[in-house]
Amino acid sequence: MTFPDLTAQLAALAPDLRGRLSANEPLAPFTWFRVGGPAQILFSPADEADLAYFLARLPSEIPVMVIGLGSNLIVRDGGAPGVVVRLTAKGFGAITVEPGERIRVGAAVPDVKLARAAADAGIDGLAFYRGIPGGVGGALRMNAGAHGGETKDALIEARGVDRSGTARVFSNADLGFSYRHSEAPEDVIFTQALYQGRKGDPATILAEMERITAAREASQPIREKTGGSTFANPPGHKAWELIDAAGCRGLTIGDAQVSEMHCNFLVNRGHATAADVEALGEEVRRRVEAKSGILLRWEIKRIGVP
Repeated sequence: MTFPDLTAQLAALAPDLRGRLSANEPLAPFTWFRVGGPAQILFSPADEADLAYFLARLPSEIPVMVIGLGSNLIVRDGGAPGVVVRLTAKGFGAITVEPGERIRVGAAVPDVKLARAAADAGIDGLAFYRGIPGGVGGALRMNAGAHGGETKDALIEARGVDRSGTARVFSNADLGFSYRHSEAPEDVIFTQALYQGRKGDPATILAEMERITAAREASQPIREKTGGSTFANPPGHKAWELIDAAGCRGLTIGDAQVSEMHCNFLVNRGHATAADVEALGEEVRRRVEAKSGILLRWEIKRIGVP
């Protein structure tokens, strides 16, 4: 699908824009599944001020969505109408260690890089991020967690910009964190986060991160085209056990497959479409509900049109 090119119109509305606008930009290369259609407009802001400037001048009828590192994302084959915002390391990748075992990071910082920076600074309490694919912005949106830790356990506050272009600060309590969920307003694009850790020994923290790395490599298909955990664990259950009990391990639709290694992961075996991946997920949900009466909730975000 090819969308109408809005770049000239948007550039005229925001003549002092410093970020990059591009029309009909393929999004598949930015996602771990490597599937999906283009963004009508892909916008990479120079920094938070540039993002706020652009959103304040963007006509309200044009939809906006944001993608991070693309690890927990399916872009549908028809692409994404409107503006897709992609934060880059250049404008949103700063990491600053602050007094009192605090660390401030941009929303485009990969979770693993946050964990490593904290370890190098002797800040304990953030090693769990070593086991989470993706970046800080996505972690804030879904209260990402693994290996006994969650975002809500360490976050002090987060900054973001809303659809009107207003910069906002949210305390931990403001975000209403629960399991793989936050109550953050849907229109907010996170730009920065401040974390609180505790004093620790760098060697001990790094050893814990190595343990997490080994555990992931032994149990998850991390070297394949995948999107991480597909479904949230229902209360009192593990999603992978429900999927396995429903006979879905190894199930395929097109070139998408339920991982043989960890059946809460879907993988693109090489030539899957976004429709293949999403249809496979829906078939897994159908079979699990038929078997157990439990309807699994997608943990992977799906955007765009079929």
